[in-house]
Amino acid sequence: MHDIRMVRDAADALRDGMRRRGKAEAYGPLVERAVALEAERRAAIQATEEKKAARNIASQEVAKRKKAGESADDLLANARALGDEIGALEQRQAAAQTELDEILMGLPNVTLPDVPEGDETANAVVRSWGTPRAAESVAPHWDVGEKLGLIDLARGAKISGSGFVVYRGAGARLQRALINFMLDLHTSKHGYEEAWVPLFVNRESMTGTGQLPKFEEDMYALRDDALFAIPTAEVPVTNLFRDELLDGARFPLAMTAYSSCFRREAGAAGKDTRGLLRVHQFDKVELVRWVAPEESAAQHELLTGHAEAILQALELPYRVLLLAAGDTGFASAKTYDLEVFAPGIGRWLEVSSCSNFTDFQARRANIRFRGAPAEKPRFVHTLNGSALALPRVVAAILEHHQRPDGTVAVPAALQPYFGAASIG
Repeated sequence: MHDIRMVRDAADALRDGMRRRGKAEAYGPLVERAVALEAERRAAIQATEEKKAARNIASQEVAKRKKAGESADDLLANARALGDEIGALEQRQAAAQTELDEILMGLPNVTLPDVPEGDETANAVVRSWGTPRAAESVAPHWDVGEKLGLIDLARGAKISGSGFVVYRGAGARLQRALINFMLDLHTSKHGYEEAWVPLFVNRESMTGTGQLPKFEEDMYALRDDALFAIPTAEVPVTNLFRDELLDGARFPLAMTAYSSCFRREAGAAGKDTRGLLRVHQFDKVELVRWVAPEESAAQHELLTGHAEAILQALELPYRVLLLAAGDTGFASAKTYDLEVFAPGIGRWLEVSSCSNFTDFQARRANIRFRGAPAEKPRFVHTLNGSALALPRVVAAILEHHQRPDGTVAVPAALQPYFGAASIG
């Protein structure tokens, strides 16, 4: 959510932010409406104050007349009229505030200056690691997974529908090994506190991180209980500190959490529906950091490095993309995507998005901090990143570490968790 002062004092920056995202046509009229509403709101406030001052003067004069035994009927009538005008102005102010808040909730974050302008074609590769394997003689992960009895897509569809997966045998053990390996690395080496969070959250939590109101149709919901299945552990973890004042001396705060994640839109457009590429339910380990505004840029790089460390340990070639403004998520000010190369299908697959939300989520969730005892409270900056989302990591392992005999090598860092050096 944007600071209302941005509408009042920096509307041009807000307009330019929508233009850089390629959303001027969609959001431009809302920005202009917000500017008009803010002017109307402030005018109503000023007029209300003037009317109240006039009423106070009238009330004082009424008291003087009554003390002198004089009639004050004309002043009392004027005071009542002023009261009616004040009531109307306060209603006008409240209506303007309500509409303005709704608009501010619906406008995406303004991306940072170093984010490229344009759509996904302007995404920039900032670095890469490892050498992608040639695609010759590498089977796609759905073939090797089925052959080795790791994934059962047909029965997943039978019991739940398309977009749901059953992992069996070594496939289930691989999931568990990856989760434990990631959590152990983040807690023992990267300094994160582990959290175990609910899979269902209330509307306030979904609003706090930016999923609502814009993306409500993409969410699975328990309507009778006003709860939503989480699309990522980012939602409950970030909202742990909703409506709280944090101690800046403890910054950065860092938490990691494993959760199942649920997304209704998976495969809705008929794209990437085969295998593990796009599913409705998946497992993910998430990283969340709460930091002072001055530190968020450096902390964003640090968090991204923590996600990269997982891919390096799993010996999976990857690249880091800086997303252009038009491809950056609604709440994010800057996002790096990590993509692994899957030689069996000859494609780069996104396995992580690491984002700096600046104070956008903190304003929605009212998460503030005090840096020193005498310092005025400020909104924190929130950051998060997947480290990592499992389905495409599993796909990349089954393809990149595939052997000519059809077995799959288990990366050395994962072997203590998996209990074997190979699958098959």
